[in-house]
Amino acid sequence: MDLTIPRLGEARRHSPLHLSTARGDRVCNFVSDDERVLSRAVIGGPPGEPEARGELFERAGPRERIFFNPSGLRAGIVTCGGLCPGTNNVIRATVMELWFHYGVRSITGFRYGFAGLAPGSTFDPVALDPELVDDLHHRGGSMLGSSRGAQDTGAMVETLERLGIGLLLVVGGDGTMRGAHALVEEVARRELEISVVAVPKTIDNDIYLVEKTFGFETAFSIAVEAIRSAHVESKGYVNGIGLVKLMGRTSGAIAAHAALAEPDVNLVLIPEVPFVLEGEKGLVAWLIDRLARRRHAVIVVAEGAGQELIEREGQTAERDASGNIKLLDVGAFLRERIGQDLEARQIPHAFKYIDPGYMIRSAPAHPNDSIYSANLARHAVHAAMSGRTGMLVGSWNGHFTHVPLHAVVDRRNTVDPEGDLWLAVLESTGQPAQWS
Repeated sequence: MDLTIPRLGEARRHSPLHLSTARGDRVCNFVSDDERVLSRAVIGGPPGEPEARGELFERAGPRERIFFNPSGLRAGIVTCGGLCPGTNNVIRATVMELWFHYGVRSITGFRYGFAGLAPGSTFDPVALDPELVDDLHHRGGSMLGSSRGAQDTGAMVETLERLGIGLLLVVGGDGTMRGAHALVEEVARRELEISVVAVPKTIDNDIYLVEKTFGFETAFSIAVEAIRSAHVESKGYVNGIGLVKLMGRTSGAIAAHAALAEPDVNLVLIPEVPFVLEGEKGLVAWLIDRLARRRHAVIVVAEGAGQELIEREGQTAERDASGNIKLLDVGAFLRERIGQDLEARQIPHAFKYIDPGYMIRSAPAHPNDSIYSANLARHAVHAAMSGRTGMLVGSWNGHFTHVPLHAVVDRRNTVDPEGDLWLAVLESTGQPAQWS
């Protein structure tokens, strides 16, 4: 895989950051362009595993030489996709880094996602400064607002060119990464000096080649509260069933981590591990046995799990504004279907269904996410000021990294059914490793 990061040109200006290039002088250091982060830290493994070293990521951090002249630079930031804890932290950290450390005095916030970059938009941009964003990190959501769906790429570039934007930070998930990649390609086609750098934002933690996206830790931490409620409710009734649906279109990361953080969960269902309802080894049989032994059960299901089991009643699958197939409600489906099966067997039960999705999305960042999101923003600023473009800032093996957008736009992180995370879930819940 080619992990080379595109650049607008040679970085010839001295950075205004007062950092060092020598070890041992007790002054924080610039990062050399030669520093790399290993993609694999484990030597050996089962047959078929990639070589120990694997690919090498550029290490993120401030560079000694920068491409842009800060005094004349106009920077922009746009937040796209679903709301996510930590977005306001990214906005604030971006403004503070540009303003106080690089001396950039023109920072524009584009409102309501890529729609705010469309010509004729009624959403006026916001001039950002330290005073405006001072207490932003205390609030959930995005002060700039957000939206889903693509806009005309050429028209957006024309907006950037008209406003003289030389540096654009794009904050969003997998759909936003595709949009940012399209912007980079159009900017290159027009031979413009506009750096486009992305900060990965998704509760699902499914951005490829990024170990953790901001918002993820807050998401599964809040999900724990929903699981605790489901557990209390399930134990309060004979054959009580607490069912919690969590985000996770193609990845069960939130469901897995939340279940490990609150180990009262008895069953976790994720998109990566298909399950069946009927038969001796089906979910219904498992649940009946569980209720007979313990009189209650707590089930956590990721929203993308079991979609193949739900009938669309002859209708063609619809797509949302981001181009994703609209998911059917697996939580409501399981509640109804399992309820019917238990009633048919004359097994009394009490179903308690909890969906905390929007409570999670709108929450302010928890402390670790607050730190992490701000660090991602600062590293994005460093990368863009050095003239890098067409990339996102990620983390890998304990280091912040530069990842080219072309490497992530067509793939997603998923839970490995043979990996340590899923093994921990199986051992915590005691659920079947396979359903057939």
